[in-house]
Order: sequence, then C-alpha cells, then structure tokens
Amino acid sequence: MKVKLIEIAHGRSGDKGDAANVGIIAYDDKGYEIIKKELTVKRVKEYFEGVCLGEVVRYELPNLRALNFILHNTLGGGGTVSLKLDAQGKTLAAALLRMEIEI
Repeated sequence: MKVKLIEIAHGRSGDKGDAANVGIIAYDDKGYEIIKKELTVKRVKEYFEGVCLGEVVRYELPNLRALNFILHNTLGGGGTVSLKLDAQGKTLAAALLRMEIEI
C-alpha cells in the first residue's frame, strides 16, 4: 500500500550555506523502519532532480527515529546571495513529505 510520507513522519529543513538540511522524523518505531528502507540517498536525489545539483548525504539518528539529509549545491549559493524564492530551503521538508512511499 502506498501512502504519503507525511502520514508516518514529520520534518524540518533549513540551510547550511549552499546546502539544504532536511530532517525527517518518524512518529513511531515502525515508521522509522519504513523511512530507513524507503528514503534512500538515490530516491531523495531523484525526488529533488533539478533542485539538488550536488551530492546527497544521509545520516541516521535512531535514538530520534530520524533521518537527516544534506543536499549539497541546492540553494543557489546560500541565503545571502541566492536569487531563489526559498534561499534557506525551508520548504524542502514539506516537499519531501509529499513523497509516496510503500508501507
């Protein structure tokens, strides 16, 4: 069965210079196991095709039931120089939470 990621997790995102930081936090242990399986680096990179121009790095935080992704070369140079509407990457977690995943 497919559901939107937002049904099993919430998220936060922001900027780290020209990289975006996207955290996805599962509501429970079962959800964490699902996001660990479904949210691969490859899948996140493909999801943000055309937005993330650099590498994607994934960090697992099992004690928080969370995954943290760093999307390099995503913010057009960073908040102080970028011409992007979302120069701080604040909407990227909300965008990722719309991804459909298999449960």
